[in-house]
Amino acid sequence: MYPSAYRQRANQYASIQATSHVDDASPHQLIQMLMEGLISRINAAKGAIEQHDFEAKSILISKAIGIVGGLNEAIDKKQGGAIAENLSDLYNYMSTRLLLASAENSIEKLNEVASLMREVKSSFIYC
Repeated sequence: MYPSAYRQRANQYASIQATSHVDDASPHQLIQMLMEGLISRINAAKGAIEQHDFEAKSILISKAIGIVGGLNEAIDKKQGGAIAENLSDLYNYMSTRLLLASAENSIEKLNEVASLMREVKSSFIYC
């Protein structure tokens, strides 16, 4: 079997495993998974910048922005009050910083967003 066939089968298996985890996850676990996905995309984008792979960087940061948008949409602002509004503002800030990081190829800005997300993620565990 060719290496590409192995890779394709491994990707199929990973996709099935990920789908299984999503199907069985609670809403809190889904949010945690999105937060982990954001941090993972940011780390991969930093690697792409270091490798001068700017196409991959753009794709990864676009996916990260999409994740932040999804997290922002999941906020219940009616029930969450001021805390929900502050979190929404933070997510909007993260999106802006990600756009700037992409435009400037800034690992520093990516680190900032990853750090903010880690902080939100650690706080989210206790909700």
